[in-house]
Amino acid sequence: MRVLAFEDSYDVEALLTSGGVDFEALQFKQRWNTEDALQVIVDFKPDVLLLDHFIPPLKGLEVLNMVNEAVEAGHIERPDTIVGMSSASFANKRMEKSGADHAVIKFDLASLDLWPRLE
Repeated sequence: MRVLAFEDSYDVEALLTSGGVDFEALQFKQRWNTEDALQVIVDFKPDVLLLDHFIPPLKGLEVLNMVNEAVEAGHIERPDTIVGMSSASFANKRMEKSGADHAVIKFDLASLDLWPRLE
């Protein structure tokens, strides 16, 4: 599973690992800003796209809207799963309204059922 995270404040790998996610089964990449976000998504082709709401220079919501537009125009394939992750519930609700499959408080990210688990 290919996972791409856009998060500027927290090490997403550490958040997931501490929650029991098996990284042996993942190909993981984290970007600490959203510069060239759409191109990074096109190049990496993630199965799971994680978007922090409050990341510069473009907020995760803006990146999600760009992805939606590019998919609709036929320029890119949509990742199988898009997750909005913020420490603010209002931001997560906005991500869901804009088409995120899941929205979660980032510290609860490992609790989503989509991750391979350590045994």
